[in-house]
Amino acid sequence: MLRRRGAEVQHGPAIRILPLADDRELFEASRNLANRPVDEVVVTTGIGLRGWLEAAEGWGLAPELTRRLQEARLLTRGPKSTGALRAAGFQEAWCPDSESNSEILHGLLEKGVRGQRIAVQLHGRRMPEFTNELRAAGAEVIELPVYRWAAPLDTAPLDGLVEAAVNRRIDALTFTSAPAVTSLLELARQTDRWEGLLGAFREHVVVACVGPVCAQPLREIDVAVTFPERARLGSLVRSLSYSLPQRGKYLRIGGREIELRGQGVLVDGELRSVPPVPMALLRKLAERPGRVVAREELVAALPNGGEKHAVETAIGRLRTALGARRLVQTVVKRGYRLGMDSSEMPGSRKST
Repeated sequence: MLRRRGAEVQHGPAIRILPLADDRELFEASRNLANRPVDEVVVTTGIGLRGWLEAAEGWGLAPELTRRLQEARLLTRGPKSTGALRAAGFQEAWCPDSESNSEILHGLLEKGVRGQRIAVQLHGRRMPEFTNELRAAGAEVIELPVYRWAAPLDTAPLDGLVEAAVNRRIDALTFTSAPAVTSLLELARQTDRWEGLLGAFREHVVVACVGPVCAQPLREIDVAVTFPERARLGSLVRSLSYSLPQRGKYLRIGGREIELRGQGVLVDGELRSVPPVPMALLRKLAERPGRVVAREELVAALPNGGEKHAVETAIGRLRTALGARRLVQTVVKRGYRLGMDSSEMPGSRKST
């Protein structure tokens, strides 16, 4: 969907799902649920429900679990969990219009849960904001860790995404699950790029999630996240198509319309690819359009360090990539600047 809209896509798997058959915690929780009646069962994901029922079949617990589920009031978070539940032969009692755990929690608390036994299917991570509220209201809560995740066996593509975000080589980063967010953040911590990644998320990379549950780990660290009203991939792409242009860096230089993007620059609507080092210098120059930036500052902006000669080489490559040498001007013995005339300078009447 992104490519059909003209985007260049860099993909990095963030997690892999581990098999449930040997999961001791889930086995004990399932046996606990099978041994005694349960009042409410909260189903949060379709893949989790299917994996859990398959594991229960292997453990010989399927008949008892089926009976308990048939007796209980079944609550589903969204259409995928509802579809999986119906495919397994069960019928949901309620699925909130918002497709959110918070509405399910509100509905349970409003109805009253004191003395009730409630099973909650986790969705790859603990849900203390959900389960603790139920316990505080007097419910017995059985947590079902219905799928486990781990980092991918090959972390190179994910590492490439972190590197691209830190070095401003991508415009947006999308996530489709909360565990994927957690995995990427953990990789950044382990590779000493945590601060760089946070800075990227807060300054120049649009972070888009499929829904509020997916976005929660990012919101907990004060990262602004865009997500659609309905948790669908198509809706995610549409919301990103709207939010990305709002964050663009637009300039008018030497009579040309310039827009900075992650992989290059639009010059009068034509995309020109710019290598990482020249792109870093262009971003530095664009921080103060039309003003002279000293060579020493540009040296400091080089992604992997360097010296004045490296700046001169990169400026030459930048001019070639832009297709017009006059867009970047040399100011003798001082540095470089974007070639804006007085009418294009920030604050001028024509530039506004």
